[in-house]
Amino acid sequence: MDSSLPILSLSAAAVAGVAAFPKIKARIALSRAKHRSLAGHSKMSRRMARLLPFYEFTGEQYFSADGAPSEIATRRKDAFFSLAKLYGERYAKGRAMTAEAASGLSDLQFTRAYRVPFQFSRLVQQNLGTGAFMEKSSGVTVTDVDGNVFYDLTGSYGVNIFGNDFYKECIAEGEKRAEKLGPVLGSYHPVITDNVKRICEISGLDEVSFHMSGTEAVMQAVRLARYHTKRTHLVRFAGAYHGWWGDVQPGVGNPIAAHETYTLAEMSEKTLHVLRTRNDIACVLVNPLQALHPNANAPGDSALVDSSRRAHFDRDAYTAWLKRLREVCSERGIVLIFDEVFLGFRIAAGGAQEYFGVRADMVTYGKSLAGGLPIGVVCGKRELMRRFRDDHPADICFARGTFNSHPYVMTAMDEFLSRLASPNFRSIYDGLDVTWDGRAAALNARCEAENLPVRVANLSSVWTVQYTEPSRYNWMLQYYLRAEGLHLSWVGTGRFIFSLNFTDADFAEVESRFVAAAAKMKRDGWWWHPPALTNKAIRRQILKEMLASRFRR
Repeated sequence: MDSSLPILSLSAAAVAGVAAFPKIKARIALSRAKHRSLAGHSKMSRRMARLLPFYEFTGEQYFSADGAPSEIATRRKDAFFSLAKLYGERYAKGRAMTAEAASGLSDLQFTRAYRVPFQFSRLVQQNLGTGAFMEKSSGVTVTDVDGNVFYDLTGSYGVNIFGNDFYKECIAEGEKRAEKLGPVLGSYHPVITDNVKRICEISGLDEVSFHMSGTEAVMQAVRLARYHTKRTHLVRFAGAYHGWWGDVQPGVGNPIAAHETYTLAEMSEKTLHVLRTRNDIACVLVNPLQALHPNANAPGDSALVDSSRRAHFDRDAYTAWLKRLREVCSERGIVLIFDEVFLGFRIAAGGAQEYFGVRADMVTYGKSLAGGLPIGVVCGKRELMRRFRDDHPADICFARGTFNSHPYVMTAMDEFLSRLASPNFRSIYDGLDVTWDGRAAALNARCEAENLPVRVANLSSVWTVQYTEPSRYNWMLQYYLRAEGLHLSWVGTGRFIFSLNFTDADFAEVESRFVAAAAKMKRDGWWWHPPALTNKAIRRQILKEMLASRFRR
């Protein structure tokens, strides 16, 4: 009897191994479908963030972190403080107001701290701060509290598609129509029926729900997908931004790890394999803006430690990817969600669905749709939008909000949608890509002709700046651009968002100012580098600095 026990144990182990094999295989497939970068490995990125030590450059090292000789370092230092003097004179009132506000405004504290790589941040904050306060807008310009006029390249985080004047009109006219009702919540302003009808026509979907922000809209779309599929996990793609909700921001920035999120590589056969073979995936989130830089985080100058930033938009390739993704999601009963909070209505009147020729099961909109006021919108197929079950009345998918369908928001939205429906207005989309691709090509040609190490990449009117020579000081360009009267968001040269009312003359002025800023930066020595310097060498040097700081050497 005793001699049979080892045999039985081995048999049980073999059976357990066979049973576990499919799970191990699925786990390996999931790991292989992740992008190789930190953007594709949320847990690892969080661990790395906790290990990253703070250190900063001071004195002469600040201007020679790349090993520049004393003559170059001195030139950079003189240029830095000359620029600081100009900023101090030109933006005096705005800087004082910003400093006062920052003491109690945590949002401002964050954006001030993360405009440049942290090693250089303190001196920049002390000397190159511009004011955070604007007084007025007109055409394609904004004017700050000191009276300085800038060409606006911020796009108001994507809200400003058609120009600030357009949205001021929508808000003003909407206010007149909502004035009689005022901020009465819970009940609906009559205009909501027209809004729902037109949004359904634009999206090609059956029903709509209103929310206060794009983040809320994405949250509800995912909740509904999980509710109706009875599956747990969502798939997001490496680098994509879908708001600050934890499940869609599982890496750096989220204090708690997300356990029901798969972050996979975009435009990958391995990802399609995972979608075909797993049974726990409720939905796939797509941010069409990622077509400009697949699998890379939203570019910002705070991460511009070298010149390895890359972006390139291939419409045909991304369209082919979305079509394959659509096919797999349909086969597997996975809800395909297009997050158009940022890009919606910028590239086509029907959004990314129209532009790429691919239909989603759910779409989220925001920003521009409410005529410049805050909004989040979920559009979906009827069977996905229902929040309760007829046969189980206690089984619901709850979602409400105090300011959902606010009368002033709804009337401003109606103004926006009425203008969008006008054939004359829709002509703004005619030849849109040709126009903006041509402008990007013209700027690149001029930079090349003047031997400047900068280029731009674009998805229509959304642009990012790339650098062609290795450097640790590319982040300085944003401050030269601001000095030339170009207004940038806090991410600096990572993203320019043009409103579509920029004329050829407006853009020619922007082009000239951009080139002038880059030429001054080159003259001041910021792009000097030894012939043998590479981006890889810069990253190795930064690693050495971190280790030295970590171990106090």
